[in-house]
Formats: sequence, C-alpha cells, structure tokens
Amino acid sequence: MHNSRRLCRNVMALEKGRDLFKKMSDPLVTKLEGVEPAVLTWLTLPTGLAAAWCMMNAGTGNEGALLFVGAAFLMSMAMALDGLDGNLARATGKVTRWGDYLDHTFDRILDTVWILALGYNAIWFGHVELAWLAAMLTMFGSYLGTQAQAVSGARNYGGFSRADRMTLTLIALLSAALMAWMDYDPFGTWQGIEINPISIIVGISGIGGLYTFMIRFVKARSEIQSLDKSEPL
Repeated sequence: MHNSRRLCRNVMALEKGRDLFKKMSDPLVTKLEGVEPAVLTWLTLPTGLAAAWCMMNAGTGNEGALLFVGAAFLMSMAMALDGLDGNLARATGKVTRWGDYLDHTFDRILDTVWILALGYNAIWFGHVELAWLAAMLTMFGSYLGTQAQAVSGARNYGGFSRADRMTLTLIALLSAALMAWMDYDPFGTWQGIEINPISIIVGISGIGGLYTFMIRFVKARSEIQSLDKSEPL
C-alpha cells in the first residue's frame, strides 16, 4: 500500500511537471504548427551529443566553467526539445507509434552518453569502469519501465525517475562550473575517487538506477501476475 501511494505521488508530480511545461510551451507550439514533430525529435540527438562533448572536455578555470555552463544549456535544450516534439504532435494530430519509439530511443541513448561523458572526463572523474557501471544500472531501470509498458500496457514510473536524474545532473554541472571558475578544490577523496559534483552525480545515477530496477521489478511482477490471472494468454 505504501509503495502504491508513493507511485501515485510520483506519477502526479510527473503529470504536474508535464502540464506546466505544456502551458509554457503552448505559444511556441502554435508558431511551430507547420513543422513536423519528427524534426524536433531528431534535433534532440545532436543537441544532446554536443552537451556530452562539453561534459567530457570540461577542465578547470574559466574555460572549464564555460564548457560546464554550455553543457547545462545544451542539455536543457535537448530536454526541452524532447518535451516539445510530443506537445507539437498532439497539437497537430500527428502522434505516431514511430515518433514515440524514436523519442524513447533517443532518451536511452542520451541517458547513457551523458553518464559516460562525465565518466570519461579525466580531470573531474576519470574512472571509466564506474561510469560504465552507472550507465548500465541506469539502463536497467529504464528498461523495466518500457518493458512493463510493452507487456502490460501500463508505464511503470516508480523509483528514481529520469526527470529526477536530469535535474540533479543540471545542478551538478552548474556546481562544477562554479568550482572550476573559483578554483575550488574537491570536497575530499573516497577510495581514490575525488568527491566533486561530477563524481557525486555519476554515483547517484548508478545507485538510482539500481534502486529503480528493484522498485520497478517488484511493481511489474505484481501487476503482470495479476494481469495473468485476470486475462491469461
């Protein structure tokens, strides 16, 4: 019961966020009605990859700060495009299964690339193996959400959501920009890993992915077994 209430709160928060974004983007959607939604979907990928390049190459000093700010800006643009294409499709009656599939595919690609880009930044993290582990765990959590939808028809939003991870990543990027600009030292070290905003968000992504995997697996198991009883194959 507790997990059900929590899932409901998460879904409600997600829906409120979507409603707020829709209200804010409505004037822009009106101006874009002659544009194919797929164009915005495809623009998400190069924008997100450009953000990843900035993440991976950001160092220290003013140049590093600018690259981190650029990464945060481009990542925000990719996220905005990711939401805008769906709003435009619904407003123009051009919602398609292919568009939804493409949108989810690019989400998964960028989720992975952003974590790896931060992990491959030798100055701020540099522990590639841990970055791959965090990316894999993140994918496990995302996979169960989409697989639950494919099997039962209902999307599973439990656990550490993509919106949560993106928000914390933006905060980490801006915090790293401030540290780079002001020549701050790391907060300390743990097992040979410097503790700074980048290492923290990589760690949170990995732990959040594992947590999400467990939460969604348990939830999906209950829902799918109930569906098997009521509507056997």
